[in-house]
Amino acid sequence: MNSVAVVGAVGGAGTTRTCLALAGILARDGRSVVILDAAYATQGLSDHVPGRIAPDMTALVVDDLSLASGLIEFDTPAGRLACCPARAPFERLARAKAPPAARRFGELIEAATESFDHVLVDTPPVASNQAIAAVTGVDRIAVVTPANRPGTDGRVRTHDRLADLGCDEPVTIRTNVESDETGDGRLPPPDATDPSRTPTVVRGADPFTIAVADAVETVFDTALDITIETGRGLL
Repeated sequence: MNSVAVVGAVGGAGTTRTCLALAGILARDGRSVVILDAAYATQGLSDHVPGRIAPDMTALVVDDLSLASGLIEFDTPAGRLACCPARAPFERLARAKAPPAARRFGELIEAATESFDHVLVDTPPVASNQAIAAVTGVDRIAVVTPANRPGTDGRVRTHDRLADLGCDEPVTIRTNVESDETGDGRLPPPDATDPSRTPTVVRGADPFTIAVADAVETVFDTALDITIETGRGLL
């Protein structure tokens, strides 16, 4: 799978954090990865990017700019990791949600697949034109849902909306799973003591990193060539 829309089933599901974690593991495996921001309202991806953001994603879709002009590179120990966040005033946000801009967003997804091994789209709940462009313009959809009742209800609504749009059945990533259990599509809370605001890379045998690696292999239908030292051996 080359492109994936990572969709929040509800607001605050941890979609941006999940995008960064998945992308960080892929880059650690020596791959080129880009995150495109469709979450115009929250603009959470911009919080992880230091310095000035210009042009941002909304400028790209409104002013018909190239993808390369909006890319911001992360410093990673292996591979390549870039992103194009949204950070814009309300007036431009409104224009960026219009149908012509949404079509341009779809074109940027396609352009990204030609330049990167993997494309992740940080996607809000499916209720806007750019979110629709995201889920209909990728190879696969991963729905991020918190491990609580509102998250479950949101997942059901999201699946219904995706079915209405004719999308393939998505995979599910459950976040904040309070358990030592790891596995495909289950992410425990990240280490709250970690001060880093950069994308997750393989730092050791913490449960979050191991679970992210498992999720990457499921979501992207790929096998990672990385080693994580754990108490039970090597993964």
